[in-house]
Amino acid sequence: MTPETVGPLSRLVDVMKIPPRGQEIHVQATPEECAALAKDFGLPGIRALSGDFMLKTSAKGINVKGTVKASITQVCVTTLENFDSDVEEEVEVDFAESSGMPAEPPTDINEYEPPDEIVNGQIDLGALTAEFLALGLDPYPRKPGVGFDYRDPTDEMDSPFAALNKLKGQQ
Repeated sequence: MTPETVGPLSRLVDVMKIPPRGQEIHVQATPEECAALAKDFGLPGIRALSGDFMLKTSAKGINVKGTVKASITQVCVTTLENFDSDVEEEVEVDFAESSGMPAEPPTDINEYEPPDEIVNGQIDLGALTAEFLALGLDPYPRKPGVGFDYRDPTDEMDSPFAALNKLKGQQ
C-alpha cells in the first residue's frame, strides 16, 4: 500500500502496535493534501480536514470509531456561486486480516457489512478520513437560503389541460 494507490492522504497505522486498551489517533491533513483532495473531489477548496479515531483490538481484528470533520468550499447547484460549509461524519469501521474474513455473508445480506482488509499489517486512517469526507459531501449542494422553485411558464401554456381550462373559462 503506497500513497499513490490510496490517494493523496495516507496515515498508515501498524495494527501490531495498537495497545490492548486501545489507541486514540488524530489525523490532520496538510494544506497540500487538502488541495489534492479538493482537486480529486471536484471542490473549489478544502480549508481543513481532520479525523479523530479510537482504535480497539478484538478477536476479529480492529474496530475504528471516530469522527471526520472538514471545512470546505462547494459550488451551489442553483446559483453556481462558491460557498463555505462544514462536514461532519461519524465513522465506525471494522478491519480484519483477509484470512479472518468470513467466507460467505450471513443469511440476511442487508445486515452484513464485511470488514475492510488489513493490508501488510497496516490500516490507513488517512484514506479512511478521505473516504468519509467523500461520503459526507452533498451531491447537490445549495448555498444556505437558496431554494429551487423553478417553473417554466411555457409548460402551463402547452399543457393539454391549458386548452381545456381556456374552454371552461369561455362558458
